[in-house]
Amino acid sequence: MKVSEQEAVESTARRLGTVLDRRREQIAQRWADAPLFRTVFTVSREEAVDACKAVVDALSDVASSGRLEDIASPGFDSVRDQLGRMSSARTRAGSSPARIADEVAALREPVAELLLAEFSDPSSPEAAEGLLALTALMGTLRLVVMQAALNSGEELIARQRQQLLEVTTPVISLWEGVVAVPLIGTLDSARSQVVMESLLAGIVDQRARYAILDITGVPTVDSLVAQHLMKTVAAARLMGAECIVSGIRPAIAQTIVQLGIDLGSVLTRASLADALAYALSRLGIEVSPRASMR
Repeated sequence: MKVSEQEAVESTARRLGTVLDRRREQIAQRWADAPLFRTVFTVSREEAVDACKAVVDALSDVASSGRLEDIASPGFDSVRDQLGRMSSARTRAGSSPARIADEVAALREPVAELLLAEFSDPSSPEAAEGLLALTALMGTLRLVVMQAALNSGEELIARQRQQLLEVTTPVISLWEGVVAVPLIGTLDSARSQVVMESLLAGIVDQRARYAILDITGVPTVDSLVAQHLMKTVAAARLMGAECIVSGIRPAIAQTIVQLGIDLGSVLTRASLADALAYALSRLGIEVSPRASMR
């Protein structure tokens, strides 16, 4: 592109930025009734108008910089979080990404009407150039919204996954001074870290002297899982608690031996009941069957 043409494009973009700034209130009032804003900001219409003004300000800054097609333009920084929250809210309400994109595209028409009103001749080449600049800018806004929605969705999935890990890794108080974590399913690095954090938190909260890791429900144990278990045991010891691993089934025991994994420093018991009995005995507590009633 020739220098003069580039300058013309930048000049058109700056004029668009000026129009957006001057028509800020009118644009915000019209956008506040659009589905993208109306269905998200439900407390009051003023709330929706304020959100619209923030987006108009961002578009004005982007246009004034001449970077109409740059989704990384600093002008969008102030509204990225807001756009992400909006798109997430629409997604939770059942809107598809395509529908959200259409809702963003629909914001162009009210602005186009106000833009054409700035020209004495709406059919002039200058007006056409202004509309082209607006189309490019609104297309970039749509990409920014989709990017924000994707990032927000990834963060939501990560939070839900973390919550799921925490739910599937409960710390149970079996007795005063004894806690247990019954593990079910496959152990990976992420879940093993949650196991360690949950167990250590349980040791502190319950002032536990004995902690039981029951792996009866774990289908397989490889070298990585074994390392995580040993690290958890070591961390528990540093917290002043003795850790017992229970529920090692014959198949898992054979696998551990074949892998050459040394669990000699780890206290193990065949079942959760055996581990609890050991912990109680170490606490000086004797549990005996109730005498039969005649």
